Amino acid sequence: MSRIAVIGAGFSGLSAAAYLADWGHQVDVYEKNDSAGGRARQWKTDSGYIFDMGPSWYWMPDVFDRFFGDFGYNTADFYQLTLLDPAFDMVFPHRDMMQIPANFNELCVLFESIEKGSCARLQRFMEEAKFKYRKGMEELVYMPCQSVAEFARLDLLAGILRMQVFGSFGKHVRKYFSHPKLIALMEFPILFLGAMPEESPALYRLMNYAGLVLGTWYPQGGFGKVVEAIMQIARKKDAGFYFSSPVEAIIVEDGLAKAIVVNGYSIEYDAIIAAADYQHVDNELLPPSCRNYTQSYWDKRTLAPSCLIYYIGLDKKIDALQHHTLFFDEDLALHSKEIYKTPQWPTKPLFYLCCPSRTDKTVAPPGHENLFLLMPLAAGLPDSEDIREKYFKIMMDRLEGHLGQEIRSHIDFRSSYCASDFVDDYNSFKGNAYGLANTLSQTAFMKTSISNKKVRNLYYAGQLTVPGPGVPPSLISGKIAAKQLSAYLKRIAHEGVV
Repeated sequence: MSRIAVIGAGFSGLSAAAYLADWGHQVDVYEKNDSAGGRARQWKTDSGYIFDMGPSWYWMPDVFDRFFGDFGYNTADFYQLTLLDPAFDMVFPHRDMMQIPANFNELCVLFESIEKGSCARLQRFMEEAKFKYRKGMEELVYMPCQSVAEFARLDLLAGILRMQVFGSFGKHVRKYFSHPKLIALMEFPILFLGAMPEESPALYRLMNYAGLVLGTWYPQGGFGKVVEAIMQIARKKDAGFYFSSPVEAIIVEDGLAKAIVVNGYSIEYDAIIAAADYQHVDNELLPPSCRNYTQSYWDKRTLAPSCLIYYIGLDKKIDALQHHTLFFDEDLALHSKEIYKTPQWPTKPLFYLCCPSRTDKTVAPPGHENLFLLMPLAAGLPDSEDIREKYFKIMMDRLEGHLGQEIRSHIDFRSSYCASDFVDDYNSFKGNAYGLANTLSQTAFMKTSISNKKVRNLYYAGQLTVPGPGVPPSLISGKIAAKQLSAYLKRIAHEGVV
C-alpha cells in the first residue's frame, strides 16, 4: 500500500482518489477551497437558493454508469436522473424559437420541417456519430496517449480513419445540412467546449450523438449530488479529504516527488496525482528543472473559453422558460471569431440560460426561480465590474425581449463570476473555464502529457490533459491517471527499485 496525495477535489481528482483507494492505496485529497467539486461546486445562499456554479448539462449518462459500476453501484443508488423533454430551446433572431425534443424521431420530423430531405440526412449523420461515440467513448478516450504507438493496432487505425479524426467538424456538418438553424444546433457544443467548428476534428460529431440521441438529463439536487456520490465512494474506501488546504509546493529529490507543502507544513507521500490546474502545478508548484513545459509552451496553447456567469434568483415563476435555453439570436461565426481568432469581449454575444428550478423544486424557495446565465468569452481578457455590468444588461435586455415581460425588478439575488474568479478559485490559466480547445493539434497524444517526464511518480488529471474538457472526460481522466500511477507503483514494487 502506497501513500498518495491527490491535489484538487474536482471531478478528475475525486475520480482518481476513488479508484486508488479502491485498489488499496492510502489516499489523501487536498483542496484549496472549502468544499469539493472544483468548477462543479454548489453554492447555497442564506436566502434558500442552490446554484450549480459550473456544469449544468448532464450528457453521456453511460460514462457515469460505467464509473459507478466499477465500484459495484448503479447511478440510481446515489441520485435520481430526469430526462429533459424538451431537451432545450434555441432562440434565433426576430424571436424565432426552435424547441429540441428528447425523442429522436420527433427531432427528425423537426429537421424535415425546416429543411426538406434533412430527416434522412440526420439519420445518416447519427449512424456515423453513433460509431464515433462507441469507438471513442468505449476505447479511445480511456487511452493514456503517452505515444503514437498506442494507436498502432490495425483495428484501431481502421476505426480512427472511419472516425475522420483528421477532418473538419464544420465542413462535415455542412455536407449534411445547409439551413443556419440546423447548423447552429449541430455546432453549439463546439463553441461552448472549445474551438472554431472548422478547426475541430470531425471526431466530435460524437457530441451530437451524446446530446441529441442519448438525451439531456438532470440529476435531481444538481451536480452537487454527483460530487457527493463520488466522495461517498472514496470515503468508503478510507480516502481522506482536507479542505481549505492549498498545496504550495511539491518537494522533488532525485527525480521523485517526496512531499507536498500544505499551509506551510511538509507532508511526505510515495506518489502524487495533480488534478489541479496543470499549468499552475507545472509552473508554480514544481522546481523549474522538473517542469514538463515552459511558459512559452503554455502561451502558445489554444484554450477553450472562459465565461461570464450570473447566478440570479427571482421572486416569481417564469412559465415560459425551459430548463435550458440557448440564445443564438446573434452571429455565431462572429462570436466564435472573437473567442478564438481575435480575442476580445464579444460585440454581439451568444449566451446560455439555465433554469433548474423548472425541473427541481429544491434549488429555489417556493414561488421563486433559479437562473444561471453564461456567456462564453476568450480566455485571458481583462475583467472588471463595469464590463460585467455591461454584459448583464445586454443579456437581460434580450431575455426580457424574448419573454415579453420585465423581470429585473423581481431579482432578489444576483452574483457574477468571471475570468478573475476562475484564477482566484482554481488557479486557472488565463481564467479558462473548460481547459484546452479541442483542436486537431491538441488531440490525443498531442495533448499535454498525463505523466511528468522528469518526476517519475507524478501524474496529472483534469481538463488540461487527456481526454479533454467536460465532466465525463474529467471522470475518465482521473481513472487514466490512477491506472498509470498504479501500474508504476506495481512495477517498482516488483523490481524493488525506483
